[in-house]
This record gives sequence, C-alpha cells and structure tokens, in this order.
Amino acid sequence: GFMNGSEATQVALRVSALYCLACENPVCVDCMNGEHAEHPTDSLENIVDQHLAALQDRVDSAKNRLPQIREAVQCLRDILQQLNSQRSSIEEDIHSSFSELHKTLDTRKSVLLMELEVTYGLKQKVLQAQLDTLLQEEAAINYNCSLTGEALDGGNKAVILQTHKDVGERLSDLASQGLPLQPEENDQLDLMMEIEGLRKSIHNLGTIVTTNAVASQTEASGEGLEQCVVGQPATVIITTRDKSGGLCKTGNAIISAEVCTPDGSVADGEIVDHKNGTYEFQYTVKKEGNFSLALRLYDQHIKGSPFQLKVTSSPDDSSPTTTAANSPGSRSRQKGVRRGGSLFSTPKKKVNPIEDDLIFRIGTKGRNKGEFTNLQGVAACSEGKILIADSNNQCVQIFSNTGEFHSRFGVRGRSPGQLQRPTGVAVHPNGDIIIADYDNKWVSIFSSEGKYKAKLGSGRLMGPKGVSVDQNGHVIVVDNKACTVFIFQPSGKLVTKFGSRGNGDRQFAGPHFAAVNNNNEIIITDFHNHSVKVFNADGEFLLKFGSNGEGNGQFNAPTGVAVDVNGNIIVADWGNSRIQVFDGSGSFLSYINTAADPLYGPQGLALTSDGHVVVADSGNHCFKVYRYLQ
Repeated sequence: GFMNGSEATQVALRVSALYCLACENPVCVDCMNGEHAEHPTDSLENIVDQHLAALQDRVDSAKNRLPQIREAVQCLRDILQQLNSQRSSIEEDIHSSFSELHKTLDTRKSVLLMELEVTYGLKQKVLQAQLDTLLQEEAAINYNCSLTGEALDGGNKAVILQTHKDVGERLSDLASQGLPLQPEENDQLDLMMEIEGLRKSIHNLGTIVTTNAVASQTEASGEGLEQCVVGQPATVIITTRDKSGGLCKTGNAIISAEVCTPDGSVADGEIVDHKNGTYEFQYTVKKEGNFSLALRLYDQHIKGSPFQLKVTSSPDDSSPTTTAANSPGSRSRQKGVRRGGSLFSTPKKKVNPIEDDLIFRIGTKGRNKGEFTNLQGVAACSEGKILIADSNNQCVQIFSNTGEFHSRFGVRGRSPGQLQRPTGVAVHPNGDIIIADYDNKWVSIFSSEGKYKAKLGSGRLMGPKGVSVDQNGHVIVVDNKACTVFIFQPSGKLVTKFGSRGNGDRQFAGPHFAAVNNNNEIIITDFHNHSVKVFNADGEFLLKFGSNGEGNGQFNAPTGVAVDVNGNIIVADWGNSRIQVFDGSGSFLSYINTAADPLYGPQGLALTSDGHVVVADSGNHCFKVYRYLQ
C-alpha cells in the first residue's frame, strides 16, 4: 500500500545512507539505480548535520526577536496607558468646562430674573401709588358730596351754614385738586435674547484633536537635512503619514526637533505647523562642525532620524577651511539673512504715542519665541530676568528686563518634567524655577537652565494657579479649584494648608495668585470674592480689602499681585482691566496709568529687579512693562 511522506522517510533512513538533493529525500541504493539515477546525491550524514545547523540558526534568530517584541509590547502598553490617561483627563476637562458653563448660565438666569423683579417692582410701585391716590380722591369726593347733600335736603338753615363752614372749603379743594389723571408709567416689559449666535457657538464648541500619524512612516526632506551654513536659517520639511504610508491631511501632531552638537548644546529652532500634515523646522547653528538632528513624532524618531549634519561656514564651498568665512562680504550677507529670518529676530518694541506709564510691550498671539497663547503667571528674578508662563503653548519663556528674548523651555505632556498648562511661575532664591501646572495638578521645579528636578503636591492639588516663595524658601501654592493655599518645603513635605470654598475671612472663591511681603505675610487675590486677603505664615487671617465694583479700591475679580519694598500692594484688576496700588493696610493709593494702550484681562503681575511693574496682558497676548514710583 501507499505510505505517507514521513513513513517513507523513516523506511529510507533505515536502509539508506544517501540523500537525493533533487527530490529532497533520503534514498536507498535500489532507487539510486532506478528513478533517481540521474539526480545528484550526498551522504545522509552531511545533510542531517546541515539541517541541524540550519534549524538551530532559525531557532536562534526567532529567539533574537523576543527582546524586540518585548520592547515593542512595552512601548505599546505605554502609549495605551498615556492614551487612556489623556482620555480620562479630557473627560474631566469636558465635565468641568460644561459644569462651569452651566454655572455661568445659571448665574445669568438668576441675574435676569432679579433684573425682571426689580424693573417690574419699580414700575408697579409708581402705577399702584397713582391708583391708590386717585381712589382716595374718589372716596373723598363721594363722602363729602353725600354729607353736603344730606344738609341741603334737610333744609335746616343752621345745618347749611355749619356744613358750608366745615365742608365747603374741602369741596372746593377737591374740585380744583389737579391730581394727575394720565398714567405715570407704562406696561412695557420685554425680553431680548440673542440666542441664535450663541446656539451656533455652542453647537461647535470644543474639538477633539488628534492625528493618525506614526513616526515609522513620517519623512523629512529639504536641504537642511545634510548641510547648513553657520548663522543662516536652514529648513527641513516634515511630512506626516499614517501606518500604511498614507498622507495625513491635518495638523496638530506633536513634533519635537533637536539639533545637538557632540558636546550636547542645542541650536535655535522653530517648528511651524502648516495645518495640512506638513511641518517646517527652521533652525540656525552658530558654529561649524558635525551635528545630529533628531526629529521625533510623539517621542519616537521619524524615518532616518537622527540625521547627521555638516555645518560649514560658507554656502559655496563645503570645506570648512575656506577663506570666504573671514571676508567682510560673507559676514554682512549672513547678517542680512539673519535679519530676514523673522522667526529669529527679537520682537519689535512698540513705541507709545500717548503718554501713559508704559515703557514697552512684547508679544503677539502665536507659538514662536516672543509669541504667546494665553499667558498667565509672571515672575522676575534678581538676575534681571522676566519669566512668563505661556499656558497654552505649554512652556516658560524668559526675557531680559529690557524685553530681549533669552530662552524658553517646556515640553507638552502629562509625565513628570512635562507641562500641560503652566499657569504660575516663581523663582526660588537658589535660582530654581517653580511652575504651577494647572492640568497636571502638581508643581514642577526646574533648574535655572530649564532642567527638570522634582515635582511637589502631586495627589494633593486639584488645580494650582499661582505660586510664590516665602522668606524661609517655602513654596506657596494657590489651589484655585480647591480654594486652599498650600505651603510646601522644596522637598515636597507639606508645612501647612489653609482655606476652603466660601466667602468668610479664611475662605476663598477661585483664588488666583500670591505674593509675600517683608514680614513674611502672604497676600492672596480672591477672584470671585473680589477681594485681597492677607495671612501670616501660619495661615492666620490678618486683613482683607476690596469689594465688587468699578470705584477706587474696588475690584471686578483681582488676579496678579506683587509687593514693593515699602510693603505697598500692587493688584491686577482683571474685569476692570487696570492695575491698582494699595498701602500695606489695604488703603487705595493710586492707579498705574495704562490708558494709552489699554489692558485686556490682565493676569500675573510682578516687580522687576529694576523696579518696574511687569504684567501679563493676557487678552492682548503680550506682556507690558510699566514705570512705577516706589
């Protein structure tokens, strides 16, 4: 009968010591003379050894894949976990944004109902009073006429005389009394509600932003990949693609670019999102040599990254020892190029035509250096620097006291060392930079160079907005959501906390920023309570000042706060878009004149080391520096 392949092999192995290479089977001597006569053969020993070795190789190379698979699995788990935490955090944001909207709507509803009651009440009062007066007059006329009628009917002379004496005058009074007969009010009460536009806005409110881009398919192109000339901007175009290599058509992917010298320093660069799936990275290198350019999408290297760069001193010649580099011609040409590269020029200071206290303003809306999207906290340090928390660009930007851009740092994300929404910034006496991260719900500490060191308050804070440092080097954190002030040691140990939601002395409603005076007292702006409150270092209440309104010393939601050397308190008045100055006991002293170039929703405020006031003019996407006489 027929045997299957492995049975035939077993039999052949028992009786043969040859292997037919053509048929890939062991064969016996009989077959060698029969059907396999023309086929090449080899000794079975050799072939078995070869197959053994080949199998072993395949096992090894299969096993070699395991570490790569493990790494990929870990990477995917991390991405899934990050995705999941982004989802829950966005879910929370949506809930809180909409509950805020509900609150705003409810508040508006109560205000309208109150306005209705007041307006109705005033009109109703006027009409009712007029009605009552006329009814009284009617009753008086009827009463006096009937008295007189009785007297006349009786015909008694004495009674008539007496009545004339008593009632006559009253009757002529009533007859001539010019009481208003025309209505003194009207019945108009209407409601105007511009709902359509609002409904449209609500209909399109919020967007979930993402892309399908993956690093392994994303490509870079452009002359800036291989070569670049010292001091001249070079450009790389990054094209994002999805897992199957299809072009992504939308922007907003998270891309980072680093140009590194062998000794680790980094060149200047900007990434521009063209919002169509392509991005432009423009960078300038200050010296020649071999560099590497790392382009990452979602923290993964894109195709071909890191790229090796050769930076030379002249475009015409790739050999670095060219003399052209020292000729004046090439130097001025480089300057010309630099000036044209608007991404790298220091923002122009605007000169102020009308007189107010403004010295200069810096910034416009955008994502580049010297541009801001929703700037919040401001700090100044003794080294003559101004620090800005650029909350929607997830970074801190640093400028000199004269407004020159110095540096910026911050990578968007929800891991320690990354920033999700930096709202408050302060500088520790040791030079460290302290940042309140509203969305990550912690406070991060960076070195003065922007290197991440530690975080504090994680797990305790709900929405930290402002930070400050007291005279013991403790970090004061204003938790806007929890309506609580926390005081930490830089190590992260909690020293004390005070405050809860409400309108009592030791309570807050959405507090914003903090400052510390020479007596180590803590000054807090209490946004929705329209007041400023002062506490000692243990959190005991000392005083408060301010009420809701537009008058001197009144607030419509105070935000930024600072204290000068004399203990005077400078407060940004957000809703009234102005800056007020008070003495240490809360008496109003003056305004800073901001009339010529008005503020729009000012946020953080600080005193620079040269005695000027710097304020984040959030609605105008810039910061402004004002003269201030201490």
